[in-house]
Amino acid sequence: MLERYELEAFLTLAEELHFGRTAERLGVSTGRISQTVKKLERRVGTPLFARTSRSVRLTPVGQALYEDLLPAYRQMRAALERATAAGRGVHGRLRVGFGTPWGGELLTAAADALLASYPDCEITVREVPLDGGVRPLQDGTLDVQCAAFPVHEPDLTTGPVVVTDERVLLLPAGHPLARRDSLGPEDLAGLDLIAPGGAVPRYWTDHHYPRSTPSGAPVGRGPAAATWQEVLSHVTAGRGASPGAALGARYHPRPGIAYVPLHGVPPLEYGLVWPTAADSALLRAFVAKVEGLPAERPGHPSDGRTPHARGDGHR
Repeated sequence: MLERYELEAFLTLAEELHFGRTAERLGVSTGRISQTVKKLERRVGTPLFARTSRSVRLTPVGQALYEDLLPAYRQMRAALERATAAGRGVHGRLRVGFGTPWGGELLTAAADALLASYPDCEITVREVPLDGGVRPLQDGTLDVQCAAFPVHEPDLTTGPVVVTDERVLLLPAGHPLARRDSLGPEDLAGLDLIAPGGAVPRYWTDHHYPRSTPSGAPVGRGPAAATWQEVLSHVTAGRGASPGAALGARYHPRPGIAYVPLHGVPPLEYGLVWPTAADSALLRAFVAKVEGLPAERPGHPSDGRTPHARGDGHR
């Protein structure tokens, strides 16, 4: 039988694939995580992670164990949160934000499910513009937000990844690269990327909109965009390209835009973020509800599938 700390260490490392970040999330030392994983691997009798000096990845056995354990762990956490909420009383108002349509669907479903149990609560869900970053959490406009990682703000707490998706490059349909089956990081050389301005942190922009390729070739900047509709309009008009999520081809199909898969780059990750100083039974219950939603939702890391949308402008 797994101890709770073993279960949390394994599942968190499976999500982060990084011992340091795992230790930081769980509030323990990196050595403690390493010892716990080794102990678990001895119990199972085979490696669960393949480790090199540069990377950590799940072995096939580790991936299967992750997919088997995560739903039960989420159910257990949700049950504990419900019990805690019942004991402390879930009440009040929660303001929730999202930046993508799939994030909006996820949060709306969680809000509806939570309100079915606690109808006296008030939960509002609204969109955050692309250039809003996580500023609404910091200025008190929102209580919790589904945001694209990474988020490294000292006053904010990040929860686990709730949606993953492959990366694509949005290109004008007539661009030469739009005819390719897939692109790599070096293909960004010479392109002008349409990136958000506003309150978005520099580290976040550089992560999603690199200023150079791995070999050092410069990547340009196109016009800034405040919303995804502006991004789509700029790309359609041929003013630049934009990295994005594969799911965008499903939610934002346009005749003048091609969604070309990007290989050789890590997937996009989205998770819940909230002010570290904030704490309420309603917030905890909402976070647990999002984590406990069915694993079949698109892009959920526990469903063993990563969405791979491809749009060519003729959908």
